[in-house]
Amino acid sequence: MRLNGTYFTLITAMIVALLSLKSHLFCPMNTTLMIPSSISSIKGFCSHHHHNNVPKVNICDDFARNILPPATNISSTLCVDRNGCCNFTSVQSAINVVNDSSQMRTIIWINKGVYFEKVTIPKTKVNITLQGQGMESTAIVWNDTANSSGGTFYSASLSVFGANFIAKNISFMNVAPIAKPGDKGAQAVAIRVAGDQAAFWGCGFFGTQDTLHDDSGRHYFKECYIQGSIDFIFGDARSLYENCQLISMASPVPAGLKLINGAVTAHGRVSQDENTGFSFVNCNIGGTGRILLGRAWRPFSRVIFAFTSMTDIISPEGWNDFNDPLRDQTVYYGEYKCSGAGANQTLRAPYALKLNDTQAASFLNSSYVDGDQWLQPYS
Repeated sequence: MRLNGTYFTLITAMIVALLSLKSHLFCPMNTTLMIPSSISSIKGFCSHHHHNNVPKVNICDDFARNILPPATNISSTLCVDRNGCCNFTSVQSAINVVNDSSQMRTIIWINKGVYFEKVTIPKTKVNITLQGQGMESTAIVWNDTANSSGGTFYSASLSVFGANFIAKNISFMNVAPIAKPGDKGAQAVAIRVAGDQAAFWGCGFFGTQDTLHDDSGRHYFKECYIQGSIDFIFGDARSLYENCQLISMASPVPAGLKLINGAVTAHGRVSQDENTGFSFVNCNIGGTGRILLGRAWRPFSRVIFAFTSMTDIISPEGWNDFNDPLRDQTVYYGEYKCSGAGANQTLRAPYALKLNDTQAASFLNSSYVDGDQWLQPYS
């Protein structure tokens, strides 16, 4: 399904409203950032963000090019602005001109705005940085589903196959209709990360089912906002998530009703020999619904939560073996010094581990993803 006509106009309004909700991005954990349901939600946004409605002769008059990162002997900068104030009006067009296998980092500076496009960074395009102007100000948005794209893996609004990718201060969204548990072909990925050594700082990931396809490679996420409902972080990567907000938008579950309608993770490790897994450190889990920490998408699924605050939306058992009891013997699900109403391990699934200091140590910092070899300090 492609964006067009009335649907395009409505989605534009919805996303502009969402991007204006800066004050909610790192909000108390009983609050959920959600896509607004009507155009009326954006009343007042334009007057707040357009210089008191003072008309301009040229929309580019106040575009300050001196804010662009300067080119150096190890990097170059491309500029994207949807209004035509730069050399490129789309993100994909800028990616396309990057030299294949370039050893120089290319910083693609993306001005504020919503970029409605399906973007791919192929394997030949390496050392690319997408630098937005804030996760609440710059977004790449599309609306494919598994049904419309030929499969879940192909539904991503952004697909990253090139190595050494970096994203800073930008959001990635899939605004397909909200999936309900059991819906067929409703998976809608916001981003697929399949390149090795990828890092994300201050980014937003918005969707419902299968929001973030953390597919393969070593990845690092810092101070990101990740929203979804069902398996909204999934894949077989080795990834560290630090200081991230993990927000469920599953439907609220009435008190007393035994129903689970979401899960944070679905890790896809297929062998004990694979050095993959998701580690969440100093994160917060909140939102709505009654959800699991993880489901065993593949037999050797591996997920760890450490120093993470969990609200009572976490179901007491915490974990699920994907209805395959044999996986109880092979999964690796660990928790370490977590807090909050959802962190009580008394009724956890019997195969869930309460990690000790020694067991947890290797998952707690960037060495878990070999960060000393490739991860550059944020700048």
